[in-house]
Amino acid sequence: MEITVKELEALAPENVLLLDMRSEESRRYGTIPGAKGIEAFNTTEELIDQIPQEERGKKIVIFCARGQYSLDAAIALCEAGYDAASLQSGYYAWLGEQMKRQQASDLQQQVEESIRKRFRRRIWSNFTRAIREYELVKEGDRIAVCISGGKDSMLMAKLFQELKRHNKFPFDVEYLVMDPGYSPENRAVIEENARNLGIPIHIFESQIFDSVYNVEKSPCYLCARMRRGHLYHYAQELGCNKIALGHHYDDVIETILMGMVWGAQIQTMMPKLHSTNFPGIELIRPLYLIREDDIKLWRDENDLHFIQCACKFTDTCTTCNNEETRSKRVEVKQLIAYMKERNPEVENHIFRSVENVNLDTIIAYKKDGKKVHFLDRYDGE
Repeated sequence: MEITVKELEALAPENVLLLDMRSEESRRYGTIPGAKGIEAFNTTEELIDQIPQEERGKKIVIFCARGQYSLDAAIALCEAGYDAASLQSGYYAWLGEQMKRQQASDLQQQVEESIRKRFRRRIWSNFTRAIREYELVKEGDRIAVCISGGKDSMLMAKLFQELKRHNKFPFDVEYLVMDPGYSPENRAVIEENARNLGIPIHIFESQIFDSVYNVEKSPCYLCARMRRGHLYHYAQELGCNKIALGHHYDDVIETILMGMVWGAQIQTMMPKLHSTNFPGIELIRPLYLIREDDIKLWRDENDLHFIQCACKFTDTCTTCNNEETRSKRVEVKQLIAYMKERNPEVENHIFRSVENVNLDTIIAYKKDGKKVHFLDRYDGE
């Protein structure tokens, strides 16, 4: 019922149907070339309905993140009369094999050259524009570049290396990786990527995943807050005055809409802000003007493979991909995509809307935590 990565690669691609049962969100971070994504299913019949009629005679290889859930699916397909197998150890086994084949020195040179040439306008120019426009990096800064292991933070690390080579004033950078309880497979992916890309990372450990695993209400929110606190603390120990996070342009516009739709407020993800709990430390977002699609293109054209979140919830909540567990951010992505079909400029308009707030047409707003109502000054005017 199981097939190894090497056995899969020995098969003729035209005779194999690859089914990726991970969530759409997970697949956006990478999948096996040629794989068909499938939606959540509760019965064997629902799974079979997603297999194209003309491909049902092929050998079906189904996979999830680590090969746990796909094995049950493969057994069910075999019992229904199909030639099916589960990919042993799942997507991460395939990912590990891919990374072993990469030559570190050649890959590093290729990636850096792509930033200077192929992605100069889309990525490098928008990175340096954000640095200048929002004054994110200043002389004498010591910046902790925080690497989660995903595509955004890994790109940010490479961009800072490039900035160090060409900047006109001195500043220092530390490349931090916090291990909040990653599986051995995911930790290996992060370390291997850092080695291949020439990023000198500092890894420090915490047990945040264990702390939030049994929290029923908003575990992801609590996890994010705890991780942020640990990063601030460790950066402070290293003498850093700034931490850099890999939020990009799409994160910004999604945050604006999420605040309006679910939070009943107009706010944005700021390009930089001072920490209230760690005096003297500032948070900066250097990818603020870079589009996620461009980051994906950079990743794919360099044949790079990164982890997504890799927490203990990943297999259980993103693999099943049902309506109840999909994040609000995924729903907002879908909403923006729907609106973009009718208005190609919608993303730019959302981004610019928080730069063009007219207080004369606002019922009320907050300033320094205090609410200011239009009636407070209406008669005086």
